[in-house]
Amino acid sequence: MYFRFRSSVVANRINPINDSSGLLVVNETGNLVLTSQNKSVVWSANLSKEVRTPVVLQLLDSGNLVLRGERDCGSEIYLWQSFDYPSDTLLPGIKLGWDLKTGLERRITSWKSPDDPFPGNFIWALERQDNPESIFWKGSKKLTRSGPWNGLRFSASSLRQNPDFNFSFVSNEDELYYTFDLIDKAVFSRMIYVTVPRDLCDTYALCGAYGICIISDMPVCQCLKGFKLKSRGYVDWSQGCVRDKSLNYSRQDGFIKFTAMKLPDATLSWVSKSMNLNECREKCIDNSSCMAYTNSDIRGEGSGCAMWFGELIDMRDFADGGQDLYIRMSASELVDQGAKGEPRTEIVVIVISTAALLAVVIAAGHLVHKRRRNIVEKTENNRETNEVQNMDLELPLFELATIANATDNFSINNKLGERGFGPVYKGTLVDGQEIAVKRLSKISEQGLEELNNEVILFSKLQHRNLVKLLGCCIQGEETLLIYEFMPNKSLNSFIFGPDQEKCKILDWSKRFHIICGTARGLLYLHQDSRLRIIHRDLKAKYASDGQFSIKSDVFSFGILLLKTISGKKNRGFYHSDKKLNLIGHAKHALSDFDVGQRDCVASAKATRLLGGQEIYQTRLFIKHA
Repeated sequence: MYFRFRSSVVANRINPINDSSGLLVVNETGNLVLTSQNKSVVWSANLSKEVRTPVVLQLLDSGNLVLRGERDCGSEIYLWQSFDYPSDTLLPGIKLGWDLKTGLERRITSWKSPDDPFPGNFIWALERQDNPESIFWKGSKKLTRSGPWNGLRFSASSLRQNPDFNFSFVSNEDELYYTFDLIDKAVFSRMIYVTVPRDLCDTYALCGAYGICIISDMPVCQCLKGFKLKSRGYVDWSQGCVRDKSLNYSRQDGFIKFTAMKLPDATLSWVSKSMNLNECREKCIDNSSCMAYTNSDIRGEGSGCAMWFGELIDMRDFADGGQDLYIRMSASELVDQGAKGEPRTEIVVIVISTAALLAVVIAAGHLVHKRRRNIVEKTENNRETNEVQNMDLELPLFELATIANATDNFSINNKLGERGFGPVYKGTLVDGQEIAVKRLSKISEQGLEELNNEVILFSKLQHRNLVKLLGCCIQGEETLLIYEFMPNKSLNSFIFGPDQEKCKILDWSKRFHIICGTARGLLYLHQDSRLRIIHRDLKAKYASDGQFSIKSDVFSFGILLLKTISGKKNRGFYHSDKKLNLIGHAKHALSDFDVGQRDCVASAKATRLLGGQEIYQTRLFIKHA
């Protein structure tokens, strides 16, 4: 049995009573206790000192269960109150945050399950820092954050002032908390469940440092102006972005104003309520660690100063709100802006003197360009629509709603990876079948013709060592390819991954089995399939700017074989004595064989290179058997 107080708190969440014998009493010392059948104390209010005057336990209309002196009835002087210990419910009047005098923290914690109030993994808490903000946690992992308080609301919150609620934020020497009250006392309110993240861009640090999430773009992650993606080759937004031009870390730097922003993670930030924006800028430019600043209060014309130190993380674009943020940039990055981030006077003079002429020319050019663009786009759209309708796909077509449901609306938690064509997501169909969904980006170089080729090729290929294409979805602006899901992921994760236990799983027999399985799949593509196909994407990093052929596939397979056998990467491996990379080391080792053995190897390669049929080029997936 759990003892529950008007939904605002469950007293004994961790220590339930196994029967209905629980008794809540005020003992002889004035303390509120919960006892079980054998009179042992299951839970206690733990008052810091004995209360010698008569006490009263009272349930207020607000839902707050209070213990107070008999003489204090009608006042707000409490010995103990349940509002100080909320469980999974936020009621009007509950303070989410801190009593700084006593160190008491009030946070919201989920139930373990709908019928088990034991504390779950999800926590909503107000962070105690110079620039406070509320955070939603899953265990020790940040799910999403509200942004700092801007005088009206938490800056990344969707809550707005309305006729029913009044939101308040208090930060002083004694208290730090957020609360809300009912304007209309006839209305009842109880906040118990919140769905977070609200969308993909609400996911904490999705785009890494200096990355900005734009929910209307594809991909949603972009680098801020003046920055570029840090990772090379495989797209990894968790690494964030780096500057195009290095800072001087002096007053030679300047600032660029970014508008409609969700302010960065405020853990490493500082606030002054007395400074104005100009004073804030001067203080920031003089501190080499300061990377951005803005007003801490947006009411009226703005006031206060908030400064960020270190990398800027977890930013997004807010089309219907957000705040201005001034980010530190190299002087050479400011282009037509002065050292203080303000337009240069001489440039302003030139612009004014030529503005009229430019306006006429630009306006005329814009009208002509717009008309031509509309004609071209209309023609192009009609052409692509007709081509899609005429595609002989020869495989099932999935509804977009089916795939969206299978991937939890393309949730970031289901994302397997991302390359130039776009992201890949794991999904589960209604019948329980696991799938991998390749979501082609709008900016992908893979066009309709390439998509058509890939679909037709896959539909004609049947081999146990090739990943199956289960179907596709072409609906609106979405182009999706649906493959069977490979639960063991990439071979690289076993051979080169940080988890050494995975590497130990691949003994020699398994590696030999993988090599043979890959060879069978490649042989099928080159020789036994109805269409002769170049794989082109065995992930062995051969020259990407060479001509693709069966020869390049065989060479690539050889590199893959060496890597699988040795567990070493071609790049980054050097023989300690001869300073050879993996290929050079293998070639040197091969020279130790006699001529007959080398000729045998050469003959085997030559046999594989024969064939004069038409060759189709595409990217395919080979299962590692």
